[in-house]
Amino acid sequence: MRSMTRCIALVLAGTMLAACGHKDKDAPLAFVPADTPYVVANLEVLDDATRTALLAQADAQLPSQLAQLEATADRLAVKDPDGARLLRALRAEFDGKTVESFVHGAGLNLKGHSALYGLGLAPVLRFELSDPAAFEGFVGRLETAYGKKLDVAKVGQQGYRKYAFPASGTEMILATVGKQAVAALLPADATPALLRQALGLDRPQKNLQDDGRLAALAKAKGYQKWLVGELDLTRALPLAISGKDALIGAIQKAHAEAIAAKTGEPVATQLQTSPSCTTDAARIAARVPAMSFGYTRLDAKHQDVRFDVALADDIGKAFAGLKVELPGLGRAGTAPFDLSVALPVASLRTFWLAQAEAVAAKPFSCPSLTDLNDSFAKLGPVMQKAAIPPFGDMLGLRVALDSLVPPAANAAMPTFSGRLVLGTNNPDGLFAMGQMMVPALAQLKPGHDGKPLPLPKDMVGILGQPAWIAISDKALALGVGAGEDARLGDTLKDPPGDAGQLGRMHISGAMYLSWLQLMEDKIDNLAAVTATLGKNDQPSVDETEDAASAAAELKRSKAQFAAMKFQAERVDRIDAEMHVETGSMVITSQTTLK
Repeated sequence: MRSMTRCIALVLAGTMLAACGHKDKDAPLAFVPADTPYVVANLEVLDDATRTALLAQADAQLPSQLAQLEATADRLAVKDPDGARLLRALRAEFDGKTVESFVHGAGLNLKGHSALYGLGLAPVLRFELSDPAAFEGFVGRLETAYGKKLDVAKVGQQGYRKYAFPASGTEMILATVGKQAVAALLPADATPALLRQALGLDRPQKNLQDDGRLAALAKAKGYQKWLVGELDLTRALPLAISGKDALIGAIQKAHAEAIAAKTGEPVATQLQTSPSCTTDAARIAARVPAMSFGYTRLDAKHQDVRFDVALADDIGKAFAGLKVELPGLGRAGTAPFDLSVALPVASLRTFWLAQAEAVAAKPFSCPSLTDLNDSFAKLGPVMQKAAIPPFGDMLGLRVALDSLVPPAANAAMPTFSGRLVLGTNNPDGLFAMGQMMVPALAQLKPGHDGKPLPLPKDMVGILGQPAWIAISDKALALGVGAGEDARLGDTLKDPPGDAGQLGRMHISGAMYLSWLQLMEDKIDNLAAVTATLGKNDQPSVDETEDAASAAAELKRSKAQFAAMKFQAERVDRIDAEMHVETGSMVITSQTTLK
């Protein structure tokens, strides 16, 4: 009886383990080679609540996005009418639809998996469909609007569309394979083997789904499984430089043929590649072996992202333990715009001198990389000069803006208030240099107590508002605008950076809008000046076309700013941080929505 019970238990356990370990053999990641140099994919689909919230946000942004699409089509119409018709056809697909209804009408699967990856360096996009027939209809409508059908070809029994780019020696292919769509950029003379692998007719010997590398990466870095990306430079860079990648080879050959037609230089001569290129590329890639990114939080109110750059051991050690005494670097900013950047010149000088000496001792011999030898040779003297005070004493920079108002109609500069902090090991030397450049400062005698001193009237007149200066043991601070004197003392007492801290940024939604408005006004003014200078009583045909193109570009730019401002109005704040830890540099951003 016990044996029977044990057997039943083993059978049930085995069945449960098999069920838990089941993987969809036709999932997009099952087609991705385990040694792909880059990949971006979702390991899991969004939960229903998050998907619904994001779709609602997308619907709210849709009108401004479509206006931008229309403006882009207008800009293309002058020189690429076919492309303009294609964009307008895509725009028409959204008429009377939400984002979700458009997606369903195009046969796309909102609850599906997708992957963008490289076969070598050739990009392949594979995504799941909810209705392959609807997707084919969608593509057919775009073809009709474009004015001509894409070429059709077959490999085995699998058909696909293709569009050639003769100038680059490449072609785009598009196919529906089962319940998935596949798009890829391949060499125009792609081999049948490459075509079959791109279309998924032949599977890789080892695939990324079974390999589990992305899942392990997500766990190690704290990425949510909704979107994970990785670039393996130890694979990608040697492929790009060695001439062994099929896509890069096709592009280089097309370029060489164009040069040969003009100069007569043999194509074969131009395409010669030194064996040292692979070695040199691997040497560079070893310094920054990989990059990855992913969401760490994504919901209706938050969009948090982490970007990770792997570093060689000596680079990590040079900065991971470095503490920069810049006030404010050690905590999140509090001003509407608050940026702190570590610039420890002495440490940077030591690091870059070591890199220059390493290249001088072992120069790059690959012809396409020899310019790096000259660059590093020039870097040495530059770093030597960087030791000269007061620049050599610099530690970092902080800019804190409390207000920013775009300029009035007749004003050249915006109105602002805020503080500038220069971290330095020698604040007295920095101030002394300022006194040499601006003699009016000679009357000021600041101590290291952080007490603000008002700037002389001559300087206040130039700035157009009151200003103060204050000094501490490790920084010099300037405050501009009413009330900034009350903030200078506390600003100089803000905590310095922790070990490895390189930068922080905070911007409020209101300040983000102010920046966008300022940039838009500058572009409008530039466009107005350009239009005035370009006026002619009897414009030529070329001038008329240029004017039409400029008007279309201005319309596209205004539509783009309208879309950006619409999105910015939903932003409560954005925070970002950068630091070096053991083995990598980490950049994080947190966007909080209203």
